[in-house]
Amino acid sequence: MDDDEALLARLGYKQELARSWSGFSNFAISFSIISILAGCLTTYGAGIANGGPVSISWSWPIISLLILVIGFTMAELVSAMPTSGGIYYWASKLGGPAAGFFTGWLNLIGLFAVTASVAYGCATFFELTFDAWGWFDGFSLNRVFVLFLVILALISLVNIFSSHLLAIINNVSVWWHVVGAAFLVLVLVLVPDSHLSLSQVFTDRFNGSGWDGGSTGSLTYFFVIIPFGFILTQYTITGYDASVHLSEETQGAAKTAARAIWQSILYSAIGGYVLLLAITFAIPQVDGVPAYADIPAGGVAYVFDAALGSKWAGLLLLVSACAQLFCATACLTSTSRMMFAFSRDRAVPGSKLWSKVNAQKTPANAVICAALVAVVITLPALKSVNGIPTAFYAVTSVSVIGLYFSFAIPIYLRWRAGDSFQVGSWNNGSKYKWMNPLAVVEIVVVGLMLMLPTSPFGAPWRDEFDWASVNYAPIMTVGVLLLLAIWWGVSARNWFTGPVKTIDPAVVEVYED
Repeated sequence: MDDDEALLARLGYKQELARSWSGFSNFAISFSIISILAGCLTTYGAGIANGGPVSISWSWPIISLLILVIGFTMAELVSAMPTSGGIYYWASKLGGPAAGFFTGWLNLIGLFAVTASVAYGCATFFELTFDAWGWFDGFSLNRVFVLFLVILALISLVNIFSSHLLAIINNVSVWWHVVGAAFLVLVLVLVPDSHLSLSQVFTDRFNGSGWDGGSTGSLTYFFVIIPFGFILTQYTITGYDASVHLSEETQGAAKTAARAIWQSILYSAIGGYVLLLAITFAIPQVDGVPAYADIPAGGVAYVFDAALGSKWAGLLLLVSACAQLFCATACLTSTSRMMFAFSRDRAVPGSKLWSKVNAQKTPANAVICAALVAVVITLPALKSVNGIPTAFYAVTSVSVIGLYFSFAIPIYLRWRAGDSFQVGSWNNGSKYKWMNPLAVVEIVVVGLMLMLPTSPFGAPWRDEFDWASVNYAPIMTVGVLLLLAIWWGVSARNWFTGPVKTIDPAVVEVYED
């Protein structure tokens, strides 16, 4: 055994997946899933609606720094325990089977949701591209859903074919994102006839949420409306747990996977900030007044078209759509690996089927299942509210809440373990004492904000309440937790004992000595 296989053996698993990924490829998949050309652009309208330019220029760097702290805490954990199902494996080892069970399911549900939301966003951007070029007669949600199905079928085939091919695709994806983002920034700087001033970008406020009468000077604006806009940053900079889920396929994972997590966050935060500022400076003005109110419904497509014209807008949307295709591919990879690992430990119904690998050493059945789940949870997006698929935003919220809450559990448990925790070759030293509590607080606060009604029409206590405008994220999150609690209490506690060793105990003893 080499060092990677020996460490995996000490953790109780035999090497089943092909360890053909380099450290750069591991970084590439997290960088691709974060995808500043996906998250920044698909949720830009939500950022502007909830705060305006200040929600972009100030919230992004602040929340990014806090997410970087979360990344450092997870990097320490993956260095100590680099396994495909690392998030729930850490929770199981540090907190017992119950902690592992709930962590694993929150993580898997979050990954299902992020795969669905990214693939749907990708389909939307292809639709917007073709619409900008005049290929279609108006925007169609039905056509978006058909494109969504085609994209899922395509990325499923790629994921089934070869793990090594996926590594190459993710390597290419990094350069597409770097060059593509640079291209968008240059076009947005050079082509528009006018730009907003520095003062407007860093001080202008806007409240398009409908709450508080559109006020931008009240406590509600600063402590509720702007936090609603945090979804832009929190949704964009997520999915970096892919470096964990691909650690069993990565060479030197104890160091390279740890580095990949925080580096993917840092570089995405910097690149995303430059891109968002370029878009915000390019916001068009109507009669000398920035058109903030037109952005929530039209998003970046409106900004591109109004500031650049349809041909340039279509080109920029195409660059983003292709980046989102890379992102969706990486999301499905991460989801299938998590499902494989969680099934390997018999936590998923039909475990034997999902933990099986094909001749190419990829979990093909898990890939297909993840794609089908993505289709089912996105079906409500066929229903729109004023032309906006509200279900899409609910899915994005669930992806953020599920993933980050699953991160919080092992981060807290590692802090509770204190100096008794056996660190790996990459660690935070004594800084974990303040990093881990800060990370948990950030996750809980932002998670709770994302579960509040983002519009008065979605608040049950308001006269204008409309079920079509409800933020379904809390309903789905609480519902899932309730079902998991019932499942655990009635059944799972009797058979789920945490990670199951898949290697001869004698081999494990050799490497534990």
